[in-house]
Amino acid sequence: MTDSILSERRGAVAWLSLNRPQIHNAFDDALIAALTEALVAADAEPTVRAVVLTGNGSCFSAGADLNWMRGMAGASEQENREDSLRLARLMRTLQFLSKPTIARVNGAAYGGGVGLVACCDIAIGVDTAKFALSEVKLGLVPAVISPYVIAAIGLREARRLFITGEVFDAATAARIGLLHAVVSASELDEAIERQLYLLAKAGPLAQREAKQLALRIGGADPVHAERIDSVNAELIARLRVSPEGQHGLGAFLDKRAPAWVAAARNLP
Repeated sequence: MTDSILSERRGAVAWLSLNRPQIHNAFDDALIAALTEALVAADAEPTVRAVVLTGNGSCFSAGADLNWMRGMAGASEQENREDSLRLARLMRTLQFLSKPTIARVNGAAYGGGVGLVACCDIAIGVDTAKFALSEVKLGLVPAVISPYVIAAIGLREARRLFITGEVFDAATAARIGLLHAVVSASELDEAIERQLYLLAKAGPLAQREAKQLALRIGGADPVHAERIDSVNAELIARLRVSPEGQHGLGAFLDKRAPAWVAAARNLP
């Protein structure tokens, strides 16, 4: 396993930690590949009964890494599409993992970090955590993670958060369904252990079938999800190389306001 992901076995549980605390566990292509590999390995191991996903340090994940974003801003539309498909495969792998998954949300989750939380079966977060789907502020959209976020929080809430890009707190995340429970930092591990205790009491075959039943009845199918991922990858690739996307990414990387912010201020 690469340094960007720490993998630890604790009895029958695989603990996977995003391990880039110096940059708030932000995604790059190496982390995406490593986490996908770790999830596939955990799913294939018969002695693993559950997977816990968390972040090392004070954040869960801040979304895209700045250097990775800078590289994608200068890449072709086809390269951006291929890059998006790799992230889509990670989300799809987590969503349809046969083992129960728990998001241990130890801090802020933005962008793709929200996607990871939404893909887990159970999500418990600290009361100080902040969340955002802020892609529109860059002239982009949360395309790849959208199916999972909408499934978690519902269409109405997703529409609002997708178009405002606003930051929201843990209490709001729980109210809209992104988190199942909110606890203090000192209570987080106890809350996770409680969920693992409940999971351990269930038959593993029945548990796997129950998860697939819920996904199937809810309309989530891996084949259909892969088709949606292809369409969404094309969308985000097109937006990244568009004039607005290039301007928004450039403004963000240069730490300045994009032109549309100033234009909006001048409106009556």
